[in-house]
Amino acid sequence: MEATLTSKGQITIPKAVRDSLKLHVGDRLEFLVDPDGSVRIVPATRPVTELKALLRSPAQALSLEEIDTVIAERGAAGARKRRA
Repeated sequence: MEATLTSKGQITIPKAVRDSLKLHVGDRLEFLVDPDGSVRIVPATRPVTELKALLRSPAQALSLEEIDTVIAERGAAGARKRRA
């Protein structure tokens, strides 16, 4: 795919690329220049405040003790699988 650089230094990102990267109006991009001179374009990391909106609240909050119990149980289950 190709794009043309305007006199203002702007390019239009082809629709196929925008769709592949799930880009939307206002999204920020990073341009990464590799040692061989190639350039990678990746979505910039979003601030945590934006990501918070993507998370839903749990149906039921767990206490610290309940969280510790779940972590211990799953850790033990993983250890058993590795030994098997």
